[in-house]
Amino acid sequence: MQIRNVKQSDYYVVSPTINEWWHGRQMADMLPKLFFDHFTSTSFVAEEDGEIIGFLIGFLSQTHLHEGYIHFVGVHPDYRGRNVGKQLYHQFFEAIKLYGRSIVRCVTSPVNKTSIAYHIRMGFEIEGGNRVVNGIAVHSNYDGPDKERVVFVKKLY
Repeated sequence: MQIRNVKQSDYYVVSPTINEWWHGRQMADMLPKLFFDHFTSTSFVAEEDGEIIGFLIGFLSQTHLHEGYIHFVGVHPDYRGRNVGKQLYHQFFEAIKLYGRSIVRCVTSPVNKTSIAYHIRMGFEIEGGNRVVNGIAVHSNYDGPDKERVVFVKKLY
């Protein structure tokens, strides 16, 4: 497996696969092409035999100058459990350290128990929200009305 920075043309490979990788959930709208145009130094794809098997789209916060933000991560279902995501996360961690960033933030939906467990295993902490759902702190209306999110933070050093 090789990990490299995303390039603009990767959008046309990744975008059509997103909903399929999420078993029909409509997720592709959450990843417009602008991420492949403007955040190439902090976004990555994992390839095996020339095919994209995973991706991580992240960026440097323009407001919080010690932070990086992971916007979207996906791993092909056939490659889950093989540390593809872990390697993509570590590549992002190393990239943002070069810019003097020491904090990583990201969010997930409270229904995505797999993602919540994964982030906790990766050393992220859940930031307190304004309510608790199934024992997990969530932020109500985080991404709009009735769109709760679990907010994660990880300190790199």
